[in-house]
Amino acid sequence: MPPAARTDAGAGTSGTSPARPARAADGRPRPTHHGSVTCPRPVSDPALRLFFFHHAGGSHLLYRGWADAFRADWEVCLVNAPGRGSLHGARPLPSSAELVEYFAADFAPLLDRPFALFGHSMGGLVAYELARHFAAAGRQVPLWLGISAWGVPRAPEDARPAGAAGGGARLARHLMPDPELRDWLRSVGGTPTELLDSDDLWALFAPTFRSDFAVVDTWCPTVGAVPPAVPLTVFGGESDAVVPPARLTGWAEHAPGFDGLHLYEGDHFYLRDHRAAVAQRITETLIPLLPVPTDPAQPR
Repeated sequence: MPPAARTDAGAGTSGTSPARPARAADGRPRPTHHGSVTCPRPVSDPALRLFFFHHAGGSHLLYRGWADAFRADWEVCLVNAPGRGSLHGARPLPSSAELVEYFAADFAPLLDRPFALFGHSMGGLVAYELARHFAAAGRQVPLWLGISAWGVPRAPEDARPAGAAGGGARLARHLMPDPELRDWLRSVGGTPTELLDSDDLWALFAPTFRSDFAVVDTWCPTVGAVPPAVPLTVFGGESDAVVPPARLTGWAEHAPGFDGLHLYEGDHFYLRDHRAAVAQRITETLIPLLPVPTDPAQPR
């Protein structure tokens, strides 16, 4: 049952108080799960739901501990793409279109109130396409979109098929031989060394890595696609060699609601060292966008 359905049970019934989430022994609400979404700190009647999307090969654990960095009346929703976390038994989806369709359906019970999207790397691509999908379908759009370490939409670089010779074109990551792909992952960081050094672990997780990289490497902007008309803030690492800051500056011309570029010391995974600063920036950006409660006696 989605958090909204569980925690709002009885709301609106005379003399009945909204149900509260179950609590652990330390008094904190127990995490709740709905399909692809984990809510580490469920809220009975959130003023906002804030969805976080992970990078290629990652999971919701990229944002472990982030929920406590936000306001108590905001519900932080950590998203797993199929093939990991609560969806470890599901088939990984190898295209952004499939992921967007999956999330659009999966999130439906959770979009009963204002929401915002934040995505890192591949997660930025998915969050952007999901916002565009909602707008094109005439559905409620997010209050705000945060893009981290993903450059302005452009056609992917030429990629030679596995085994092709020369030409100078980069081999798409989902087509790289195992040794080359593992070395590339070592070079950019973010993947546990024990996974890359173990043949058994690599064999277990390689299909998910390849599927995720297929999402990024095969994505092409839709001809004539209109960017979502929502406020958009861009984040990145000053020393990111995967998505250099120069690839982030183009958002100012591409996004009608561009709200600034914020760079932090670090590489492609700068988020690990700047959780508090990024969360503060997100909070300060979102607060003015929240709707004013219609009933001052019952503020959210």
